[in-house]
Amino acid sequence: MAGSVWLAAGCTKQAGVTAAPVAAAEAPAEKRYPLTGEVISANPARGTLTVTHDEIKGFMMGMTMEFKVTKGDLENARPGRRIRAELVIRGNDLSLEKIWPDDAATATAVAAAAKALAQDTTMRGKEAYREIGETVPDFTLLDQEGRAVPVSRFRGKQVVLNFIFTRCPIATMCPAATFRMMDLQKAAKAAGVGNLELVSVSLDPEYDTPGVLKEYAEVRGIDTANFSFLTGPDLAVRHLLAQLGVIREFEGATIKHTLATVLINEQGRITYRVDGSTWLVDDFVQHLKKG
Repeated sequence: MAGSVWLAAGCTKQAGVTAAPVAAAEAPAEKRYPLTGEVISANPARGTLTVTHDEIKGFMMGMTMEFKVTKGDLENARPGRRIRAELVIRGNDLSLEKIWPDDAATATAVAAAAKALAQDTTMRGKEAYREIGETVPDFTLLDQEGRAVPVSRFRGKQVVLNFIFTRCPIATMCPAATFRMMDLQKAAKAAGVGNLELVSVSLDPEYDTPGVLKEYAEVRGIDTANFSFLTGPDLAVRHLLAQLGVIREFEGATIKHTLATVLINEQGRITYRVDGSTWLVDDFVQHLKKG
């Protein structure tokens, strides 16, 4: 397999800034339950979604309730959208985390594509790794808006694709890779490259839901007009990594991984690749201009 074989010392998955310690006796007990339901409305002023949820077995019957959610999940909410999530109860506070779209069409498309990609990896066997000159594998993932995105959507465009995860705390790894993609977006536009799509696939789909990715992009001021952040299911991500030669290993709260940035032409063929996070923006601009 061509490409880098090193692993980062370890990117610890961090949920964010930790609040001041609370005495154990004062800390509200936390309970979590799987929840499915339909979004009725969003209330930006309150930071809540009103959801008609199905029966939560062992806890409550189906009803309509208001739940606290993150900014990204709030912005992704669409009245009538089916969702699945985790109901989190802390004291008297009810919130929803790990929100995913759960409509039949999206779920079917993503699951079928993940199964097909896994079968393709198995059939390719030792030849699973895609060399330069080969076509990028077929996959369908969810973007930061919760929409199913097949790789065929990018046909006719030049695509620069990499892998990151939002909780990576090592400045020289995922954060550096994201900033380079942002710089490439600006440099390509300045160079007159108009048929470019940037794609970052999450290495941590368990945490990186569409809402998390949306907020990740917004906090950094990323223009998502031609920059998509894709996630889950892990089956699809795992086999996409195998076919693009990126190593990912989970060790408790740590993800050890390699990085790769791949250039894909208008016909879906891999034409260039750089491993690690220290690739040069001007180098990719020159390859894009040749394309």
